[in-house]
Amino acid sequence: MADVTQRILALLTTLQSGRAFSGDELATRLDVSPRTLRRDIDRLRGYGYPVQTQPGPGGHYRLTAGNAMPPLVLDDDEAIATLLGLAALAAIGSATEGSVDEAATRAYGKVDQYLPKRLRHRAAHLRASLETSTSPAPSTSAGDLSALAGAIERRLIVTFDYSGRDGRASSRRVEPHRQIHHLQRWYLLAWDTGKDDWRLFRIDRIADLQPSTSTYTPRPLPADTAVDYLRQGINKNRDRVVLTVDAPLPAVADALNYQDAELMALDERRTKVVLMLDTWEWLLLSLAFMNADFTIHEPAGFRAACRAFGARLLDCE
Repeated sequence: MADVTQRILALLTTLQSGRAFSGDELATRLDVSPRTLRRDIDRLRGYGYPVQTQPGPGGHYRLTAGNAMPPLVLDDDEAIATLLGLAALAAIGSATEGSVDEAATRAYGKVDQYLPKRLRHRAAHLRASLETSTSPAPSTSAGDLSALAGAIERRLIVTFDYSGRDGRASSRRVEPHRQIHHLQRWYLLAWDTGKDDWRLFRIDRIADLQPSTSTYTPRPLPADTAVDYLRQGINKNRDRVVLTVDAPLPAVADALNYQDAELMALDERRTKVVLMLDTWEWLLLSLAFMNADFTIHEPAGFRAACRAFGARLLDCE
């Protein structure tokens, strides 16, 4: 399937040049047989692309003029996933003008017009049947995400004004390396030239972003992945908690859906949990809704605190 998709995209890219191609020329360019080429042309037409065929001597294939944006090359499941993804993204944030969530809201309302005709009816039904609740999260500028992506690709130093957690503003000059989406927040991992060290920045707190013309040499990341480094920073003052819960993994995942937890099913009825927490109270708050037994393996302080709390509950009259 991956090979078919790659062939279709290569064929579409070639045809979108606007010129006419003979069958032999296309088959040679794409390294496929004439029979495979004809099948792929039929697939493109099935997706809604107007591919014109001129048979006989001097015959050719050509992509004729159509919509300003041609139909998207999506199968049924991909089209549904696209709409659901846009709906979920639109529900996160406050729909500030120019934000990712606001752009997702606009795209969600019109993406079906760019789908092949055979999918538009299904997409319309999905949109009519779907409602999403709003998740409180800061809106992030779609323009800033795009500008940072371009700077990372071209290895350009960027400058911006940054508002820290305490509200204090500062001017930064950084080498951007990665953008990270974690727990409904967007982060930038960058080398801060003023601090001469790695820093993480909340992208929603960035203002007046300006890519420069100065380039930089990429550096090895300070961890295996940018997400790992983000977690190290978030969890540096937290305790690593390991426990076993006598409940199936889906139930545990539902109870801990707001925690950055690693879950592993030990069997159909038990789940191993590893997470980082500030206090043992947060753990009990999540587990109390599951009505399941659990065993805290570490840290010893959490285990002792929970045992003492249980004793106090037993003493209540």
